[in-house]
This record gives sequence, C-alpha cells and structure tokens, in this order.
Amino acid sequence: MNNPLDTTFFDEAVKFALEAHHGTERRGKGYPYLIHLMEAATIVATITNDQEMLAAAILHDTVEDTDVTLEQIRERFGDRVAQLVHLETAPMDSTMTWRERKTAQVKQLEAATYDSKVVALGDKLSNMRGIAWDYRQIGDKVWSIFHAQNGKKDVEWYYRSLADAMKELSDTLAYQEFVRLLEETFSDRPVNR
Repeated sequence: MNNPLDTTFFDEAVKFALEAHHGTERRGKGYPYLIHLMEAATIVATITNDQEMLAAAILHDTVEDTDVTLEQIRERFGDRVAQLVHLETAPMDSTMTWRERKTAQVKQLEAATYDSKVVALGDKLSNMRGIAWDYRQIGDKVWSIFHAQNGKKDVEWYYRSLADAMKELSDTLAYQEFVRLLEETFSDRPVNR
C-alpha cells in the first residue's frame, strides 16, 4: 500500500500565509488574497510535489506584501524556501520606477534556478489568468490598475520578458498556458466580450 503524501510542511506554510495575509483582498477583486496564493501553489503542483517549492509558492508574497521578513521565513521554513521567496520578491526601493523594479525582477529571474522559475511561473500564470479575465470583461480599462507609466505597452513588455526568462519551462503545460494567454491578451486581434 502506498504511503500518503506528507503535507505537514506545506500545511504549515498555508497556515503562516493565511495569518500573514489575514483580512487582505486581492487588489480590486473582492476575494481573499489567499486565493491567489493557493492558485500559484496549485500551478506549481502541476510541475512538482516538492513540499518546499509548494511552500515557497504559497509564501511568495509574504515579504513583499505583509510585515513578514525574509528572516522570519528562513527561521520557520529554512534557507531554500527563504531563497525561493526572496527571488519572487520585488525590490523594495521606493525610489525606483515601476519599469526599473520590473526590469530588476526580470534580470533576477533570468539568472534564477529552475526551481525558482517554477515558483515564479505559479505566481505569474495566476496573475496572467487574472489579467486575461479582466481584459475579456472590461477591455483596455484593465491597464489602469497597473502602476506602469505606459499602461498596456509596459505590462506587455513585462509579461513577454517574463516568458523569455522562464522559457526553460516551455515543456510544461503551465508555461504553455502562460504564453497562450499572453498572445490572447496582447495581440491586436479583437477579444470577445
């Protein structure tokens, strides 16, 4: 008889993320932020059952969006999870423009390990699904929620740059979905609304 998958480590990460993000909403969506984190972890789970990578996926926004520090992640979940979360954390320099922060993130992802790219793909595909959905619903109004100076043009540049940085994952269904949504959302073809 097969042993059941031990999810104790991941379960702890879910509890930690739930507490860290308690009461927060996915920007403009009206649902708990944890939904995005669970979707990111679900996407990662289509590629691996590595509990540390799944934990990093669920924790990927804790340092960027809450009072949790990278050191707290390291103490609770170890060096590998902390490093994976760190590589998903946008620069915290308030003097940087949106484009400068995104450029730094893309460069960081280009140099990242395969595992880091898998965690990033979970987050970025979840984001791209939301963007594609919103674009289908409200069209070009979706670009106003971003802090990008040039709206759609900048957002397209960022997501296409991410696709290039993660192309070593091109054999995964998650990456293929990411690229398909990019094409659907940023092509000049009309979108059915």
